[in-house]
Amino acid sequence: MARILILAIVRKNMSTRNFSNRGFKTRSSGRPAFKRGGSSGFGGGRKKNTGEYINPALFINKAVITEEVEHFVPEHNFQDFNVDQTIKKSIASKGYITPTPIQDRVIAHILNGSDVVGVANTGTGKTAAFLIPLINKVILNRREKVLIVVPTRELALQIENELQGFTRGMRIFSVCCVGGASMGRQISQLRNQYNFIIGTPGRLKDHIEHGFIRLVEFKTIVLDEADRMLDMGFINDMRFVMGEMPKERQTLFFSATISRDIDNLIYEFLRNPIKVSVKTRDTAKNVEQDIVRMGGKDKLEVLHDLLVKKSEFCKVLIFGRTKPGVERLSQTLSRRGFKSESIHGNKTQASRQKALNLFKASHVQILVATDVAARGLDIADVSHVINYDLPATYDDYVHRIGRTGRADKQGKALTFLE
Repeated sequence: MARILILAIVRKNMSTRNFSNRGFKTRSSGRPAFKRGGSSGFGGGRKKNTGEYINPALFINKAVITEEVEHFVPEHNFQDFNVDQTIKKSIASKGYITPTPIQDRVIAHILNGSDVVGVANTGTGKTAAFLIPLINKVILNRREKVLIVVPTRELALQIENELQGFTRGMRIFSVCCVGGASMGRQISQLRNQYNFIIGTPGRLKDHIEHGFIRLVEFKTIVLDEADRMLDMGFINDMRFVMGEMPKERQTLFFSATISRDIDNLIYEFLRNPIKVSVKTRDTAKNVEQDIVRMGGKDKLEVLHDLLVKKSEFCKVLIFGRTKPGVERLSQTLSRRGFKSESIHGNKTQASRQKALNLFKASHVQILVATDVAARGLDIADVSHVINYDLPATYDDYVHRIGRTGRADKQGKALTFLE
């Protein structure tokens, strides 16, 4: 039975002013220090934060557990759903008994063949919410093909891993089509038998245009993290992919937010969809949020002093604004003796996946990432999220801190301010 934690929220009154990122230079001691402005900075040469203004009071939420009460009562357990017994056995083998709210409310609709719009925060189990009924669809018709479109390479690989975990021994095959990976290998896999393609819009478009993917053969499409695909400028690629799909299809659309632009896409792509929203607030209730003011101190030194407290800062995700800045910070931390890796768009897919696997397995303490690279990642037991550079938008902030405080565990998010 699911439980919800009642939290007392404490907000501090703060002055509202704009902030600038700092760049770093090398001091005579050989340890990098940060200075205002400059073209060699962690922020990639930005002289000021060019994103939207965010009231710093939004970065402070003190979460205090007062008591536990029953709140969400699911209408189903997994054994209730009309899916094949092999799927039920797979679900049970993972120890899943009670669906999350998004799973409880959308699985039956997807099984019925309806178009669905699911609005849910990250870390709510929405991947399994669409995979379980779609795996059942394939079991019922082995010629069924499903296309899953996502914004980032990491999210595509994460979904493929979850799919493989559910379908082990079922002879259900998938191909992951993402940029930064070998086109030749993907083409070879596309010539073999498969039921699922999981990919990013740009690489999918390449394969479609060259005739390696024929979407006329697909009757089901999932658009996951649709809001982020829109933010990343994939709208034309999304329209291209949807235009190649048969008109008679099932479309599943998942997003953390619903803006006017998202509403327009829903109207454009879906037919009489069932709309399900389980998003209750912007930020997770079990994430304690606070700011760290520099107060004239060196930014890197402040970070260093935090990270040496390894017993507390045991698994830390640090966000930066630019790819070069993220790489520099990770290398600097490594030189200082911290076990640090980075993920960003300038690294090869193999390098990104290696870094992610090391962090997931807790072989490294720190992962430094850009917003795009970390979007949608599901990493267990992240103790802290540190916003080393301010996010461009409040929506980015929400997605950043959603990496911690998952599965009813407590997490902390710290935002650095000048």
